[in-house]
Amino acid sequence: MDKKILDRYNLLKTKLIQWGQEYYENDTPSVDDAEYDQAMQTLLALEEQYPELISEDSPSQLIGGAVASGFSKYHHTQAMMSLGDAFSVEELEKFNQQISKVSNQIDNPYFAELKIDGLSIALIYEEGRLVTAATRGDGKIGENVTNNVRQIAAIPLTIPQKGHVEVRGEVYLPKAEFEKLNHHRLLNDEPLFANPRNAAAGTLRQLDPKIVRNRHLSAFIYYYYGDQKVASQSEAIAHLKTLGFPTNPEGKLCQNLTEVKTYIQEYSDKRNNLPYEIDGIVLKYNDFNLYDEIGYTAKVPKWAIAYKFPAEVKETTLLDIYGTVGRTGKITYNAKLNPVQLAGTNVGAATLNNAQFIQSLDLRIGGKVKVKKAGDIIPEVISISKGKTYANLPVFVPLTHCPVCDSLLEKNTGEVDQYCINIDCPAQIKRSIEHFASRGAQNIVGLGEMIVVQLYENEILTDVVGIYELKDKVDQLLALDKFGQKKVDNLLASIEKSKQNSLERVLFGLGIRHIGNKTALILAKEFRNLDTLMQTSSEAFALVEGVGEVVAESLVDWFNETRNQHVIQALKEHGLNFDYFDNSPVIPQTLTGQTWVITGTLSHPRQYFEAIIQARGGKTSSSVSAKTSYLLAGEMTGSKFNKAQELGVKILTEAEFNDLIK
Repeated sequence: MDKKILDRYNLLKTKLIQWGQEYYENDTPSVDDAEYDQAMQTLLALEEQYPELISEDSPSQLIGGAVASGFSKYHHTQAMMSLGDAFSVEELEKFNQQISKVSNQIDNPYFAELKIDGLSIALIYEEGRLVTAATRGDGKIGENVTNNVRQIAAIPLTIPQKGHVEVRGEVYLPKAEFEKLNHHRLLNDEPLFANPRNAAAGTLRQLDPKIVRNRHLSAFIYYYYGDQKVASQSEAIAHLKTLGFPTNPEGKLCQNLTEVKTYIQEYSDKRNNLPYEIDGIVLKYNDFNLYDEIGYTAKVPKWAIAYKFPAEVKETTLLDIYGTVGRTGKITYNAKLNPVQLAGTNVGAATLNNAQFIQSLDLRIGGKVKVKKAGDIIPEVISISKGKTYANLPVFVPLTHCPVCDSLLEKNTGEVDQYCINIDCPAQIKRSIEHFASRGAQNIVGLGEMIVVQLYENEILTDVVGIYELKDKVDQLLALDKFGQKKVDNLLASIEKSKQNSLERVLFGLGIRHIGNKTALILAKEFRNLDTLMQTSSEAFALVEGVGEVVAESLVDWFNETRNQHVIQALKEHGLNFDYFDNSPVIPQTLTGQTWVITGTLSHPRQYFEAIIQARGGKTSSSVSAKTSYLLAGEMTGSKFNKAQELGVKILTEAEFNDLIK
């Protein structure tokens, strides 16, 4: 394969994994939905053209994020899948055509629901009582957040239906509560949440349930799995209401795509007046009986789709352009704007990415610009509005020196980004400490952005190694504003606990360029300990699936730096673990060599049974042949059942299947 194509793919993959980790796990997205979606579409196009690129860790195969530490894991009995996206009416029409191939009718009924911008949740009830609540996580394994969910008044702790019931939906933070929360954080000099979705996710992952109770989260439920048979999404919603679950009153059964388009237009106009954030419309084919035949991909069901609202665009004045420094020294340019209402919030700043982006748009301070807030996350300047006097405004000149330490900036050959290469730059040091302590890395509770700044400015903490020396500076900590004995004790306890983290966390925390959370896990699984990693060549790194040459060179360059070697040695002396811990459950491979086909209506979607079979070493197929080992048959079977009988294939009921895998 052409090296340029491979490098482009690996770079896209690395970015998407990093952005996904920021969104799903850290609740701190750095790009908006539109940029993520565009990158994902490019990656999908490359994988379609070069299917040999596809691997298990590809963002196209992943759902959501990893389990946050601090919570126990919950293994979903059936995967919590994500939804395919549509960005235009044409894509909805294409989706409808695919449904029509199975339904054999032009007009298909869809249940239309508002796409709530929140955090996916699964609720499990046994004998009418809530026993478990879990986040989606990576789709297969989520976080057990039962104690926190019990604090949400909208979610019933008991329901009138006995037996086993699982429902799924979205936890969200109402707009009014979001404004109150950010106002409170502003008064306490805490970093603000980017939007209600991130505030909801951050709240549900709090280790103290009291915090959850005080933030007044709410929820909408829209999936039902239980003994009570329902044949459609509209019936499921009606049954959820009778059980006492909060369902969105704006949902509607549309009889065809024309009614769907009317519904989309109606809520495109109403969205800013709703008491909660939405970022699109979800369509689900209403008839459950065709779901298996319509099918699934590895990541999404083919019977549902999410229509994403186009970005809202407004015009305002560009007041200033300024640069900030990231943990790798990368310079990010930002815009100060004359505040404007956009997607329901007041916007006074936007990202400009890099100097080349600014020059390509010919942005000038004092000029009129068009701003969008795609995905309702980070505002972005997209174009200019040239007036008669625009040419008289000063032309933008890129920074030549770091805005923090005044060091000369550099730009690598073939790259557009500028970097401050002064490793003693205060901005880089603070960002690197914040990153090392972040949830996705060492997860040191109590060492967030504002605390790091406070400790750095008081010369108590000046590098990553210094985190593990804070135990010797208790008196200095207690002398700081808002630092009591309990706060110090909790911080030191969290620091001590972080020493036992598995290798992938500390590897990610070191901030090596191009090493995101997922890549760190791949490397940890492959090489098992840090000493082996440090002795590995770039050629050997590049051979690892999911790594590639760009990441390989970055790793070797970082490990070859004397300063970095000293950091690792110092961390070792402080007792940090540098070995990989494999905590995944061992599943017996009892179905190895077997090929299974699934047909009929079962108690769970077909994907649930496919996952069980594959986890035990078996394979699944969509058609029955002489090579088929077993047919798992539910109710209302068809031609597959008849063919299995003709060929003498062993046919199992669901109960027999469950006995087999015990």
